[in-house]
Amino acid sequence: MRIKHLFSGLVMISMVSLVSGCSLFGGEEDVIEVAPVPQITNQFQVKEVWRNSSSGSAGVYSLLGPVQFENNVYVAGRNGQVKAIDAATGKALWTADVSESSFFRSQSALLSGGVSVDNQHVYVGSERAMVYALDRQTGKVVWQQKVKGEVLARPISGENMLVVRSANGYLQALNVESGEQIWETKLDIPTLSLRGQSTPIIAFGAILLGDDNGRVNAYFLKDGQLIWQQRIAQPSGSTEIAKLNDVDSTPFVLNGVVYALGYNGSMAALDLRSGQTIWRRNIGSTHSFIVDSNRILLVDQTDNVQAITLDGGSSIWKQSELLNRQLTDPVLYNGYIVVGDFEGYLYWIDASTGEFAYQQNVSSSGFMSAPIVVDNKLIVQVRNGDVYAFER
Repeated sequence: MRIKHLFSGLVMISMVSLVSGCSLFGGEEDVIEVAPVPQITNQFQVKEVWRNSSSGSAGVYSLLGPVQFENNVYVAGRNGQVKAIDAATGKALWTADVSESSFFRSQSALLSGGVSVDNQHVYVGSERAMVYALDRQTGKVVWQQKVKGEVLARPISGENMLVVRSANGYLQALNVESGEQIWETKLDIPTLSLRGQSTPIIAFGAILLGDDNGRVNAYFLKDGQLIWQQRIAQPSGSTEIAKLNDVDSTPFVLNGVVYALGYNGSMAALDLRSGQTIWRRNIGSTHSFIVDSNRILLVDQTDNVQAITLDGGSSIWKQSELLNRQLTDPVLYNGYIVVGDFEGYLYWIDASTGEFAYQQNVSSSGFMSAPIVVDNKLIVQVRNGDVYAFER
């Protein structure tokens, strides 16, 4: 794990170096050009409805972002602050702090695993290998549980279990009422991988997730037994980065088909029951994606925004003017794909044509987590912790 984390840090540093036109590894072939901010004529106006804030994580890799339950938004900051916000007004309903503080010292919680919520609890994991469950109505900590390793993906609940994935390969199921472990299983992990992990999903009594070896996996929710594995990414190339083949995106299930996307790999449609490949297309990414009607809307690993067909993966359109701008996962809002970039710009792209429709510089802090849509509002969280609601 130490080697993995060291290399992951180098990948993140290299991305910063690439922005400035420098190469971490010393050769011109390693320099990747970042596209300039495109010149866009805005076709409509977007107004800021409200703004709130949480403790941020501007200096570190983190995918902490907002989540929704009913008409409320839940956010967390790296230091340990968790907050419930009324989506209509932007007012905080409650604020909690899970950091370990005393009169003598204060220790950051190092929250990292993203926030999830169900009708009882708000859940969040940390780099300190802790998972917290807070009462959804009050913010009171109901339980906290030590798990097998740092938590980089959102914990996901279903059928009275909370599924937690750790960076060292463990998949655990905890009781949502008490936090006690029900079962655990271990995934193989390579020596080197990207920092970040596929958030599991629960569907039809199974857990589906990608792993760091280029595979999509299905496990029984009841006991963690493996049902099937299917490889969608294969190591290739002469450099260490080219050999990475993580499946970090969140799978999507529709009509008995699992859609998944791997880094240096493929966009693939797999049979839910058997894992057999239905179709596959050579598109790589770490981003989660949108399945909408008869289309898949995605951001690939060089930050092309694309629309492909749900049946076969044929190209519908591609928007290539945001190359290497470190885009967020996309969200669909009123017929537009919305993504943010590392410099804090939001882009609205027509989902039918791929043409730009609107651009806004929200915060120099930049984005890492995906926007969400709540009650016809676009909710975004920037890296310094500020949370914005926009409406068209």
